[in-house]
Order: sequence, then C-alpha cells, then structure tokens
Amino acid sequence: MQAKFVADNFNDDQGRPAGGTVNGTGLSIVWQNGPLNRGAERLEPNGAFVETVIASALQRIQYYQKTQFSCRENALAITKLEEALHCLNSRTQRREAAGTEGTHQGT
Repeated sequence: MQAKFVADNFNDDQGRPAGGTVNGTGLSIVWQNGPLNRGAERLEPNGAFVETVIASALQRIQYYQKTQFSCRENALAITKLEEALHCLNSRTQRREAAGTEGTHQGT
C-alpha cells in the first residue's frame, strides 16, 4: 500500500528549512519552524520534530507486536525505526557538543 499524503516544505529567506505541513487520512503534522535557540534565548517548540513522528510510528508497531498481528516484518520495521532514532539522536548529541544545537550553525 502506497501511503497517500500531501507535504509542503517551507524555506526561510536564506533558503534554510523553515517548517511545513503534512496531511493525509488521519494524519496532520505541522513541522517545527525555525531553530529553538540556546540558553536564555531558548524558545518553546512551535511544531513537530521528525524524531517525535518516528517515535510515534515506532510505538504503534511495537503495540502491534504485542497482539495477534506480531510478525517478522514488524520486528524489522521496529529495528529500522530504532536505528533512525539512534542516528538522529547521535546528530543532536554531536551538535550539542559543538554548541550548535538549536541554531542554524553547522550541520
């Protein structure tokens, strides 16, 4: 089954990712728009993060695994989603150590 959704991704005036939306049947996401900044300048999130969406899908498949729908394919999907979260968390830790997390500095 091919997932059907409509996605709009926005850029700021300097061409950097700046939020967007995804909408599909039973799904509506508004992505974080802009950096959260650091220290006393830290802002509250104004949208979803990719990590949150992946973690949400992960918990749902883990739930399936506790039911009569448990299967090898679900187990493999769980592993891949866990790997994705690990990679994204590693990126965050690297950026935190560099002092660039929450900013548009670096990558």
